[in-house]
Amino acid sequence: MSTDEHATRTVERLLEVLDLDSTQARTTEDIFTGSSHPMPSGRIYGGQVLAQALLAAERTLPEDRAAHSMHGYFLRPGDASQGITISVDRIHDGRSFSTRRAQAYQNGVPIFSMIASFQDADPGVEHAASMPEGIPAPEDLAPDEARVQGLPGGTARMLSERAADIRHVDSPLYLPSDDERIPQQAVWMRLRAPLPDDPRLHRAALAYLSDMTIQESILRAHGVYWALPGLKVASLDHAMWWHRPARVDEWLLYVQESPNARGGRGLATGRIFTRDGEFVASVAQEIMIRVPDDQD
Repeated sequence: MSTDEHATRTVERLLEVLDLDSTQARTTEDIFTGSSHPMPSGRIYGGQVLAQALLAAERTLPEDRAAHSMHGYFLRPGDASQGITISVDRIHDGRSFSTRRAQAYQNGVPIFSMIASFQDADPGVEHAASMPEGIPAPEDLAPDEARVQGLPGGTARMLSERAADIRHVDSPLYLPSDDERIPQQAVWMRLRAPLPDDPRLHRAALAYLSDMTIQESILRAHGVYWALPGLKVASLDHAMWWHRPARVDEWLLYVQESPNARGGRGLATGRIFTRDGEFVASVAQEIMIRVPDDQD
């Protein structure tokens, strides 16, 4: 299989996961079902559930009413070997805004709960943060899978088989590095092949990508890496705000930092920019993190 064919196939698999079925409609909620990505850990990747819940909610709205914010809680680990059911409650529809609650279920119990707000395009005041200067271009950085050796086979395959091309500006955190211990990092990201021209799909795919690497500003501050024996990390919640449209099959810069860690929890925030500096989205996530006692 050629490189282009492989890239296309990875994105096709993502599109299959995001292609939800509407199984039934009730008076108070809409029901959708979807599949899950295989994962080496056996647990569902959080960005998958974020994207699926958002798409399910958007399918209960007119196409010109777009997501501008979401707040979600990861309630239980999901089983990546099983499908997923998403129920959507139509909480409110106003003149300019709509609100939806979406809950993802497996085996009859909720694994993720989200509330999201949607808005018609409206004029108004505008300003935006600037993209940091001095960041290397993505072409000057190797893909993550080309920069790590010695990973377990399942993790190495996950990196090469995922739909996202991720390129860390500093060393990837899968293995130990000599990088400075600071609570910040930046990564370039995009899907490996083009997506259809559906703005909803690009918003959902951006939510999918937003869960990748966001935790690492917390890990990097303490010299922690993903393959550290005994490390336990779990996402607790995730919030996202869409500021401007963007294509996720074009390069995006994800600038991340952690303002705080305490009590076995760490907070990470991120800003996403297009390559030409347009501010696209903001992200925040809190994680549970437990580091082995002998880790410096």
